[in-house]
Amino acid sequence: MRAAQSALNESRYADAEQFLRAAVKEAEEFAPGDRRLDMSFTSLANVLYSRGKHAEAERTYLQAVAILEKTLGKEHLRVANSLTGLATIYQMQEKYKEVEPLLQRSLAIREKVLGPEHPDVATSLSNLANSYSSQGKSTEAEILYRRAVAIFEKVYGPNHLIIASTLNNLGVLSGSQGNPVEAERLLKRALRIREAGLGSKHPDVAASLNNLGAFYNSQGKPVEAEHLLKRALVIEENVWGPEHTAVARTLGHLGAAYESQNRRAEAGSTFERSLAIWEKAVGPDGIQVAVMISNLARIYADESKYPEAESLLKRSLAILEKSWGSKAPELEGDLESYAGLLRKMSRDADATVIEVRLEAIRAEHPTGSPPTRTGGSQ
Repeated sequence: MRAAQSALNESRYADAEQFLRAAVKEAEEFAPGDRRLDMSFTSLANVLYSRGKHAEAERTYLQAVAILEKTLGKEHLRVANSLTGLATIYQMQEKYKEVEPLLQRSLAIREKVLGPEHPDVATSLSNLANSYSSQGKSTEAEILYRRAVAIFEKVYGPNHLIIASTLNNLGVLSGSQGNPVEAERLLKRALRIREAGLGSKHPDVAASLNNLGAFYNSQGKPVEAEHLLKRALVIEENVWGPEHTAVARTLGHLGAAYESQNRRAEAGSTFERSLAIWEKAVGPDGIQVAVMISNLARIYADESKYPEAESLLKRSLAILEKSWGSKAPELEGDLESYAGLLRKMSRDADATVIEVRLEAIRAEHPTGSPPTRTGGSQ
């Protein structure tokens, strides 16, 4: 375990994985209930997740939870830790029905054992807020984020590294709520804290650069976004390698920055690279795969490659329908793009059919607005 921790401290994640696999094998020979076994499982699961091996990470967390519940009981703090890790995997897979109960249970355990103002409770609040934010429950998410920040600041002060993640996520949420001044302030504060505490080449710094870059994209500042996203990409490729999902996210945002500058060839190749990573990581029917396919379809349509664009939009819609259902508001963006494409192809009757379907979805969800999908956030 010491060798694994040393490797983690130096961002040598491949080495850490091998050390932890050895630690798990050794710990399996210990007596039942030995803390080293579940610690090894949990640490290995964390590293597997960080390296983009999500399916294996899920299996490992499930093993850790089962061991802990059997040996320590269902309300032990170490159970809460593993529940949070498992929820992280499900969050990545966008299995929100599985995520929320795990995080709520983890929060309840920590509040009962530690009290309402413990920093581990703040971490649980922030994690649950992430889940709410991903589901568009912005009001609920903001309340939990701000409660978490207040606890962290009370315990650690305003510039502690542990606060940065929650500030970052609250900044992303503020941007989506139409509060750009607050969003930029929070995102820059998170970046400053991380650079001061971790140095300029840490993956958490890259995550902040990525989210600030995505924010600038949303504000029509693609040149500023490009600069930040390229910095993030260099860090992520050096730490994680060229096929990690963090790289795929940043490529998605970078492609959007190129597209906003009418650099379509660069945008297309960047989206294609992101798509390839997502397909390998989450399979052909993942939501992020649909995001990249939709982005590529837009590029092809702009280049008058109409048949290719139509094929991509059909595939994206099929993925979204499988995940969300045929009447979900998440389909609106692709349906609108598809109708516009059909008009360009002089297939007005087909376009009308799509537009009728689009209006029916909007009528059923009059207050909902589909998410802007450019490549995800961290």
